[in-house]
Amino acid sequence: MKLNQLRYIVEVARSGSMNEAAKKLYITQPSLSTAIKELEEEFNIEIFIRTTKGVSLTTEGVEFLGYAKQILDQTELLELHYNKKIPAKQLCCISTQHYAFAVNAFVNLIKKNHTAEYEFTLRETRTHDIITDVANLRSEVGILYLNDFNQKVIMRFLKEHNLTFSPLFEADPHVFISTQHPLAKKKIIQLEELEDYPYLSFEQGEHNSFYFSEEILSTVYHKKSIHVSDRATLFNLLHGLNGYTISTGVLSSDLNGSDIASIPLRTDEKILVGWITSQKVQLSQSAQKYIDELKKLIAEYGFE
Repeated sequence: MKLNQLRYIVEVARSGSMNEAAKKLYITQPSLSTAIKELEEEFNIEIFIRTTKGVSLTTEGVEFLGYAKQILDQTELLELHYNKKIPAKQLCCISTQHYAFAVNAFVNLIKKNHTAEYEFTLRETRTHDIITDVANLRSEVGILYLNDFNQKVIMRFLKEHNLTFSPLFEADPHVFISTQHPLAKKKIIQLEELEDYPYLSFEQGEHNSFYFSEEILSTVYHKKSIHVSDRATLFNLLHGLNGYTISTGVLSSDLNGSDIASIPLRTDEKILVGWITSQKVQLSQSAQKYIDELKKLIAEYGFE
């Protein structure tokens, strides 16, 4: 076993592709494939499943990757201490549902990063993909919510993938609408008042189960329903079509502007937002700092 082989494993897991990893590592794909194959044969395990769509970690591979990262981290500490080596490029990957505060925390993390080099990734993506990203160690941290409806299913899914959910804050559901919307002046909104307006939600692809919906009350029937894949489109449709969506009530004027209103929804439902991490690996310093930034930001919004 060589340290470079461990570095190769980490990069392939991050890239999800032998081709992309080879480019970033400045080696040929055959050389990369050979190095990984030799490592698999040495330990008599299969680290990656290779398909025409790319590569993914096996169960053994997830465990091996955890050990590989720890060895590389400890090696860097030794080199820093005894050889005064410049710290390696900082790496951090986050997967999240479409929350502005998750982006704000990411911005704060980068602003406070003083290393000469870094490569951070923020994926605003589908609920199922968040879980698989963290399970396969493509991301260190995932941000999603639980409520009475989805909690049992999501928690079972997390347990199957050896993931831990840590609460960040609990919120009352709010309706997001344009400040020009006919209901924008109301102090509280009831679902019945929204019946004639387009309901906007984030599409969940092939895993389009009610339990993976990013919005609560996912089983409620809507006469007009529009599915989108990104926050910018959703907010444009809030304006252009007098549409609405349901979320935590936490808005960022820096990212979303000042023309979106957040109005409480009359319901007994609660939204518990938190982060998920793998039980098999320790968080990097950057990932832990990201969680610290999340906590600070949420405290500024008045949540405990």
